[in-house]
Amino acid sequence: MPVLENAFSVTRERMREGRARVVFPEPDEPRVAEAALRMRAEGLCEPVALAEPSDAHVAALVDARGMKAGVARRLLTKPLYLGAAMVAAGEADAMVAGADSPTRRVIEAAGIGIGLADGVETPSSYFLMVFPDGREFIFADCAVNVAPDAGQLADIARASEASARALLGAARVALLSFSTGTSGAGDSVDTVRAAAAATGFDGPVQADAALNPRIAAKKGVGAGDANVLVFPSLDAGNIAYKLCQELAGAQAVGPFLQGFRRPVCDLSRGATVEDIIAATAVTVSTG
Repeated sequence: MPVLENAFSVTRERMREGRARVVFPEPDEPRVAEAALRMRAEGLCEPVALAEPSDAHVAALVDARGMKAGVARRLLTKPLYLGAAMVAAGEADAMVAGADSPTRRVIEAAGIGIGLADGVETPSSYFLMVFPDGREFIFADCAVNVAPDAGQLADIARASEASARALLGAARVALLSFSTGTSGAGDSVDTVRAAAAATGFDGPVQADAALNPRIAAKKGVGAGDANVLVFPSLDAGNIAYKLCQELAGAQAVGPFLQGFRRPVCDLSRGATVEDIIAATAVTVSTG
């Protein structure tokens, strides 16, 4: 995976410097176990074992959601919720899960145990897209929100900006549509236009104008140098990242969850050991 190795050389060094504590709620999954051992041996992070449920974990769930202590104790018998509570209680810096759990369960546990960041109402996801020429982009949302409304799309855009600043060092956000500026009409473009107005990001903008300065100048929207592409629907985002993989040789790393108070990663259930290490690197780098 030469492109990925180049893309993560700085990220891996940052991991060694930070030595984040990462809880893996699926420690018996062989791929997770091997990845954790390798990361510990290479000094990339400090894998944290699942703890025995404690009063501190109960308090973390009670404080986050206002639930009854008895309900919290029952949830803590489930590894995903216990892992999230450990992050909330300050016993781990991030949670990486999903190798053996569906996305909805990871999101539920993170939402209840860790909670959403201030001002965010919509959890979402992104892929880090690494192209053979070295260019890196954030694509969102490609895995969670099927048909976001304007408010949800604005949440996705804000969270993606924060992810890009943490991971890429800069964020230039474009809210994509089939239409640029005021040239088109319809429910989907109206939704994108409202999200752009709420956030101040460029949009609605067609993909070529978002990426090509000459076309952007001609159409009068943005600078044509976006590195964060926010898609109007899950259809558009999922299709786009897979096309980039198949036709342009891009590597799609993720999906990563965003919008939570602390870093959370939802692994693909088909993730390899190398995928898990790469995903953990990205997750702790956005914390």
